[in-house]
Amino acid sequence: MTSIAKTLAAGVAGGLVASLAMNLFQSVSASAFGQTGSNEDPATIKAADTAKQAVTGEDVTQKHRETAGSLVHYATGVALGVGYALAVRQWPESKAGYGTAFGVGVATLLDDLAVPAFGWGPGPTETPPATHAYGLASHVVFGLALEATRRATLAAVD
Repeated sequence: MTSIAKTLAAGVAGGLVASLAMNLFQSVSASAFGQTGSNEDPATIKAADTAKQAVTGEDVTQKHRETAGSLVHYATGVALGVGYALAVRQWPESKAGYGTAFGVGVATLLDDLAVPAFGWGPGPTETPPATHAYGLASHVVFGLALEATRRATLAAVD
């Protein structure tokens, strides 16, 4: 069995690459899904505000909002990558669909449950179907990139 250190390294690398792949996918596919942008902050920036408010009582400054949102996105990706790598280590069937099942699960848990529960975005019944499809496709890309990077990292360190 792969060492825990290698598993963690694969999870971190996978989470970073998968987060980048998701961003790239979104940048090239947004218009195809009718995602023209919004004046409202994305959930990642709202999450950064929540974290900063808990520590300092203030929102993230305008100057740092985009960076804070990216930090939340990539930190979440790394956490998910590590969790995924550990799950696959224990239960190999967790990598079903070459990571796509995990991506669908993440889309459901984050976009449909956590984001509305924390007040960072609308609930699933208030979200247009095209936006659901965009989020789902983005997270499937995340899952694919996560599994590909996890495998490649483990092959490189063995």
